[in-house]
Amino acid sequence: MRALLATLVGTLVLTGCAPEQGGRPAFPGSELQQAAASARIRTPSQPLQCVPFARRMSGIEIRGDAWTWWRAAAGRYSRRQQPMAGSVLVLGRSRQLRGGHIAVVEAVLNDRVILVSHANWLNRGRVHENTPVLDVSPGNDWSLVRIWYTPGRTLGSRSYPAKGFIYPKRPSA
Repeated sequence: MRALLATLVGTLVLTGCAPEQGGRPAFPGSELQQAAASARIRTPSQPLQCVPFARRMSGIEIRGDAWTWWRAAAGRYSRRQQPMAGSVLVLGRSRQLRGGHIAVVEAVLNDRVILVSHANWLNRGRVHENTPVLDVSPGNDWSLVRIWYTPGRTLGSRSYPAKGFIYPKRPSA
């Protein structure tokens, strides 16, 4: 797995990700396809929701709907606009995501692409692993993202508003 991630990161760093007109990222489909090569869907014995899945995977002890996590983390966990492996990406409420959504960052491939694992994304409680997420925000601040659609092996057509990333607490020495 580490060798695959190193290869992906190396490829993405060498080819770069330059903005195109309108501030949107220019990210050739073949590079995104390569980043998505490890994406897969797993069906657990019991259907999972994104919140308990993310809480278990990240160790972040927040309760409540996904859209409430950003505010609930204030003063308890570090919140940032930059992804870090192990952090939780918080998507805000929208017409498409009435309860919001959260996903655990598995790897940061470059300043515009991360891999996440998350549960119950457009399915019936299944787990999506190593799913690419692309920052499409004009300011490169992760405030707007598009998520890879693994069944169709393509980047999802919708953009989702993101609050940012909640970092897990570091163990005390």
